[in-house]
Amino acid sequence: MKIRPNKVQFVTSDSVPLDKARFAVIPVPWEKTTSYGHGTSKGPAAVIDASWQLEFWDEETGTETWKEGIFTAAPVDCSLSEKKFFPYLEAYTDALLGASRALPFFIGGEHSITQSLLPPFQRRHKDLSILHFDAHADLRPAYEGNPRSHASALYPASRVTPTVQVGIRSVSHDEKEYMNAGKVRTFLAHAHRDNRALIREVLASLTDTVYITIDVDGFDPHVMPATGTPQPGGFGWYEALDLFRAVCSRKRIVGTDIVEVAPRKADAVTEFNAAKLAYRLMSYLSAGGRRK
Repeated sequence: MKIRPNKVQFVTSDSVPLDKARFAVIPVPWEKTTSYGHGTSKGPAAVIDASWQLEFWDEETGTETWKEGIFTAAPVDCSLSEKKFFPYLEAYTDALLGASRALPFFIGGEHSITQSLLPPFQRRHKDLSILHFDAHADLRPAYEGNPRSHASALYPASRVTPTVQVGIRSVSHDEKEYMNAGKVRTFLAHAHRDNRALIREVLASLTDTVYITIDVDGFDPHVMPATGTPQPGGFGWYEALDLFRAVCSRKRIVGTDIVEVAPRKADAVTEFNAAKLAYRLMSYLSAGGRRK
């Protein structure tokens, strides 16, 4: 499968070939099952466009991560039917991992894409665990009859791979039986408000190899307001960064997705903050999670 570079670069205007990049940004503008607010198909382009306004120098880590090389792919083809899209995205991800050592950052789109992003990582890393940052448990076997729903994003992977959920504050009656059962460890937001204690427990629950999936509604709505199903409460900016920095410094991160940005006309807060989050995570991984 040919993976083509996009004309728009994520942070730097210099074109970085995939085989020379430390990080690869993959836009996945898929949107089919959003159930309240809409617009996630426009999220990836908005995040990449907002990234032009970031400062190259990261004030927390004291690094210029863009110098390590950031490749941006053309958007994944989301014109396919649902039946064809999910196998296609899985094959695309598998091809990407086989073509480069660049650490992928997938930018969604709705959270259902995670169902196809994870299997190639699961096959490659037998000790994989998943850090799931979200307001919603996303553990429904199906929602409105659709197992490919955004509300089922983590269900398939959580059946076979240790899944650690943080920020959760919206759970259906059907989902509660899957929380803190089997391979799932769920930290409900209201019960884990001591962030230092939470970070210790999260680190102890994860394996050494981690995939991070981030639904932006895991943040408090004042941080990420433009998302389809916002929930009160959630992580503040620095609380979340403390968590991510600890995980990036203690664990081997093999992939990340950031999903559910739904741009709105009122402001560009969410897409800018999502771009800053992606670059900050890259900086943590480059700097070993250290703070300047």
